[in-house]
Amino acid sequence: MFPMPVAKWKPVNRALYKLSLPVALVIWLLPLIAVMVTSIRSSDELVEGNYWGWPRHFSLIANYSDALTTSPMLHYLWNSVLITVPSVIGSIVLASMAGFALAIYNFRGNTALFATFVAGNFVPIQILMIPVRDLSLQLGIFNTVGALILFHISFQTGFCALFLRNFIKQLPFELVEAARIEGANEWTVFFRIVLPLIRPALAALAILVFTFVWNDYFWALCLTQGDEAAPITVGVAALKGQWVTAWNLVSAGSILAALPSVIMFFAMQRHFVAGLTFGATKG
Repeated sequence: MFPMPVAKWKPVNRALYKLSLPVALVIWLLPLIAVMVTSIRSSDELVEGNYWGWPRHFSLIANYSDALTTSPMLHYLWNSVLITVPSVIGSIVLASMAGFALAIYNFRGNTALFATFVAGNFVPIQILMIPVRDLSLQLGIFNTVGALILFHISFQTGFCALFLRNFIKQLPFELVEAARIEGANEWTVFFRIVLPLIRPALAALAILVFTFVWNDYFWALCLTQGDEAAPITVGVAALKGQWVTAWNLVSAGSILAALPSVIMFFAMQRHFVAGLTFGATKG
């Protein structure tokens, strides 16, 4: 049973729905608006207690320049790039091959392996904190960029494989059979037939994984110590003073940390929507 379209609702229900949408949107955006307004507020107004009123003096350039110069913010940003880009590429490369194998080949243990990928997505990551931290110490990679890259590739590959396996499964198997009859080997089928057809899914998955890795705070806090390998999500905490916290600088740093994910989404929005709706209809 499908929900009734809004156009077919009763006039009273439709009017209430249209009135509730702006209210829900404002409530949802209120924390973000508060952070954005605080990021352009002067320190003097914060000392005076003007937290929620409209700023009397705009300190946009001063706050954002201080956020970049009073702490190694650029270093944190570069660490986030070094962590996120290899993690996204590694996860998608491994997951595309795993998804291809799970979708195309019928081998013993296929269902069990696929079930393992599915079950791994339901494991609460918090219970893995101590084992993963101990493993990174034993391997000698604690507090390194490589540790975060290895961790994110390991944990994101399961979700990506599940995602891509379902997309590849929807492709006509006759295409693969026709390519094999023409003499194409399995690598040719994978690179020349399957990958071009799932390009929208790969783009959508790249945006999702980029957002997951870039915005990660929990594992970056667990696997790093100090500024050497800390990404931007952990680096924002460095803007907090020992005795007094400059919330305008913390807010400016938070906006800078969130900008790459927002820019990435809007730049790839067309591919993201196409990837999510890929295979939803036939004909």
